[in-house]
Amino acid sequence: MSLGTSPSNPTIAVFDFGGVLIDWNPRHLYRKLFADPAEMERFLSEVTTNQWHVLQDHGGDPAEATRRLQACHPDKKDLIAAFYGRFDEMCERAFPEMAALVERLHAGGTPLYLLSNAPNLLDPWLRGPARQRHPFLGLFKDYVVSGLVGHSKPGPAIYDLICRAGGFRPDEAVFIDDILANVEGARAIGMHGIHHRSAAETAAELRSLGLPA
Repeated sequence: MSLGTSPSNPTIAVFDFGGVLIDWNPRHLYRKLFADPAEMERFLSEVTTNQWHVLQDHGGDPAEATRRLQACHPDKKDLIAAFYGRFDEMCERAFPEMAALVERLHAGGTPLYLLSNAPNLLDPWLRGPARQRHPFLGLFKDYVVSGLVGHSKPGPAIYDLICRAGGFRPDEAVFIDDILANVEGARAIGMHGIHHRSAAETAAELRSLGLPA
């Protein structure tokens, strides 16, 4: 195949992690720590805010971020420590239909990869405990985690990193993400892209691309 010529169909599938395969949600943890749901929601919206934890997805140090936030809220020190100290409990639920989809793709011979905007502590979890809790995650050949590599979606560098990790060209892979901007970022470097809305729709789109979903 000549340089710059795209294959008609991808042969490799790259999946986002949270929101696509795993129901990542801090509430899975904090419902265990708060008796009052309203108090929990105030904590998540005013203390461990989205703006705070997204910084760790982009390369910030979870331990340092925890210490700084504890200094601002000393009365909530233990609750703040739980955010990254018990991060795995936010990832305790997989989406069964997506796990089944991954298993079908693997059984059909499709190489599988993960690409996630997440803090660096996702890396050791994926290498060990994740595969015990969610065995289908062991079917992925490799992964790239933004907080570990210092690049994040939808910037082009992180898509290049997953292609390099797997040794494939962008046009040989399809990327699946529940955030449209991230899908568009993948398409911008030449990957096929699927905006994930449901397992049934994603499976149908993968089949339309010739993959065994």
